[in-house]
Formats: sequence, C-alpha cells, structure tokens
Amino acid sequence: MRNDIKPKVTLVGAGPGDPELITLKGILAINKADVVLYDALIDPVLLKHAPDKAIKIYVGKRVGKHSCPQEDTNRFCVEYALKYGHVVRLKGGDPFVFGRGSEEIDYIEAFGIPTEVVSGISSSVAVPASVGIPVTKRGISESFWVITGTTSSGEISRDIALAAQSTATVVVLMGTKKLTEIVHIYKQNFKAELPIAIIQSGTTKDLKLVAGTISDIQEKAAIEGIGAPAIIIIGEVVKESYRLKEIYGEVVNVEVNRV
Repeated sequence: MRNDIKPKVTLVGAGPGDPELITLKGILAINKADVVLYDALIDPVLLKHAPDKAIKIYVGKRVGKHSCPQEDTNRFCVEYALKYGHVVRLKGGDPFVFGRGSEEIDYIEAFGIPTEVVSGISSSVAVPASVGIPVTKRGISESFWVITGTTSSGEISRDIALAAQSTATVVVLMGTKKLTEIVHIYKQNFKAELPIAIIQSGTTKDLKLVAGTISDIQEKAAIEGIGAPAIIIIGEVVKESYRLKEIYGEVVNVEVNRV
C-alpha cells in the first residue's frame, strides 16, 4: 500500500431500482470513489456519477444464476481499499435490510479500515408506494412486517406463519419462489380472500403488477409471468391503491364539473 493511500469503504444504498431514488449523500459518496463494487439490481446510470478514472467492478448476485460469493465480495472491499483508497460498495435498496451490509462492515472493520454506511430507500416501502399501496393506513393497518421469503438455509421463513396470524401488512422480499407455500400458510389461517399484490421490478420501467386474493394470486401470477426480482404485499391495504380499485370491485366515479 502506498503511503498516500487512505483506505475507506462506504456502503451505499442505491434504493429500490429507479436511479433517481438514491440519496444525495449516496451520490456524493460515489463522486469520491476510487473503486465501485456494484450489485445486480443497480441501474448502470448510477456508475456515471463516479470519476472517470474510478474502477467499476460487478459483484452481483441473481436468483438461479452464477454469482460472486459473499466471501469474495468481502475480500474485494478490503483488497481494493488497501490498494486504491476509497471503495464504494453500491447495494440495492438499503444495505441493512436483507442486504448483508452488517456482515460486510464487520469483516472490513476487522482489518482496521474505516467504514461508513449511507442508508438507502428500502424497496419494502418504496415499491408498494410506487403503485399506490400504503404499508400502513389509519383504521386499516397499524403495523407492517418485512420478511425474507427465503432464509439462508433455503427454507421459507417461519415468521411468515406468525405474521399470517396478525392483522398487520406483510411485505415479503425474495419470496416469489415460495409463493405456493405462502398461499398455503394463509389458507391455513382462513385468509383465502385476503388481498395480495406482487410487484416485479418495482419503480423501474420494467414494472409488472398483479393483484388479487390469496385464493387466486398463483394463477394470476402465472398468467402474467411474474418472477424475481419481485415484492409480495399481503393485507387489506392492497385494496387502498388507486391502481387496483377495479380489481377489488371498488370503482371510484369521478365527476367532472363542466362550465
């Protein structure tokens, strides 16, 4: 390591997909990067905020595809910081919401390298909002759960069974592969008619939205070809979206005053 190198790693949350939903602090961090290590769901336009001389390296992971192991990503953060200086680890959503950001910080700090975390807008809230679904609403939902659909062991999260017993809104990330199991759990809790929506590629130009009830969502999702990356939202708040009124038989008639 050269004497003039000052190693540092900044974890930056890029937000839910739309490149304009990254924070100003995140952009300023990228502006000062010597190296950018970026994930699969990062819009490439964000890399233009890095200096021309900055090194950009893809370390993304996608469902069902070959990926860069987490151990390698951790090692890259340290190696590139020691060799080049400021490394920006650019991650989708928020680094501390199922983003393994805490694991990366622990590893990097063990080498005595200074770190900083720039929070991102979490897809768990922003993606439902982008189609008009509030995760909470007075008189309808007092709280919301954010749950991973698939745990590190590959199994469905046990928390979904607990959440299904509540009246809270449930937001499931990385859950499309577990949709059959999720539907089964809710039916066991006598909630076959509970509203549910699945949003693929939320906040981006490739957004796809399907909505219905627990009893018919699998068929609808199959017809629309819904797949990862997608977010599942379950609860009465789904009916509150202005985009979904017709699906739930709540067409709003708007009168236009004519002069």
